[in-house]
Amino acid sequence: MQIALMNEFSQAAKNPMILKELQGVANQQGHQVFNVGMNGDDDHRLTYIHLGIIASLLLNSKAVDFVIAGCGTGQGALMSLNAYPGVVCGYCIDPADAYLFAQINNGNALAIPFAKGFGWGAELNLRYIFEKAFTGDTGLGYPPERRDSQVANAGILNRVKQATGKAYLDGLKALDPELVKTAVGGERFQQCFFENCQDAQLTDFVNRVLN
Repeated sequence: MQIALMNEFSQAAKNPMILKELQGVANQQGHQVFNVGMNGDDDHRLTYIHLGIIASLLLNSKAVDFVIAGCGTGQGALMSLNAYPGVVCGYCIDPADAYLFAQINNGNALAIPFAKGFGWGAELNLRYIFEKAFTGDTGLGYPPERRDSQVANAGILNRVKQATGKAYLDGLKALDPELVKTAVGGERFQQCFFENCQDAQLTDFVNRVLN
């Protein structure tokens, strides 16, 4: 699995610690991590609004399989990521959230509050969240006897989102070009996207934005 980590400006200073915990779990399980957001206060400035754009590009292009995002409360990142087709983002405070989201909702992104309640033992909580999010098979249901209805409802919700929104590329083209240009302007995002993107139309779109 290929996993993207993205931090916005308010929590950029915590990126090295978050990355360390994520890589520790990913390396044990054979996953690859791309650190595509901010990795310090002086890095390419992103807000949680930009995170939604870059998360959607990476997931819809199949450049990555999963996104770990967040902000101070996690709520802004949650709303921003879920604004786009092809992104199913859950809100995650503790390891139980990560496990239940993986089994019941079987989404492809998590929004984590990196400031609220982020005190002593925060790195341990993150490590356990990542372990529960990426260990074993997903979509198995919890409790197991409710699997069929849970899988069915997750699929229905995805179809509802597709039916009520614009086609993804049309939606991107309707955004403020400067907003998109800032979102895709980071060097690490570009490296991850262009090396792994499996959608030629999205590659062309990002190239046009940058040039």
